Amino acid sequence: MVSIAGTFLLNHTFTPRVLLVVTYSRAARGTLRNVCRAHEDTAVRTFGRAALFDETEFGAFQALRLREKHGGDVQIERTRPFNEFAAVPEAVRAAARAYERRSNPATPYAQFAAGTEHPAPGTLKATDL
Repeated sequence: MVSIAGTFLLNHTFTPRVLLVVTYSRAARGTLRNVCRAHEDTAVRTFGRAALFDETEFGAFQALRLREKHGGDVQIERTRPFNEFAAVPEAVRAAARAYERRSNPATPYAQFAAGTEHPAPGTLKATDL
C-alpha cells in the first residue's frame, strides 16, 4: 500500500485510468483501509478517506463491495488523465509558472496578477476548462 505524506508515491507503474473511491463515514474509512492493505496491487494510491484503485474488474469489485457494505457513505468515480496542454490555455499555464516564480511568496495571486497580462482570479473562476 502507498502512504501519502505530502508527496504522491506510486506502488507500481502508474495506471492512467483509475477508480476514485471516497468514503464519508468512520466505518467506511476503516473498511477502505482494510481493503487497501489486503489488496496492495489494486490500491494505486491512498489518501486516508479516499483511494485510487486500478480500473480493472477487480478494482471495480472492491469498490462495489465497499458501497454494498456502506451504501451512500461510499462514492465511486471513474477518472481520466488530465492533459494540461490540451485542456488549459497557455495564458493560464504561464500565469501559474510566473506566480510560482514570484519574488515574494506571500503575495496573493490577485495582487500579483493586477496590472499584468495574467488572467484575473475572477476570470479564472468564471471560465470552465
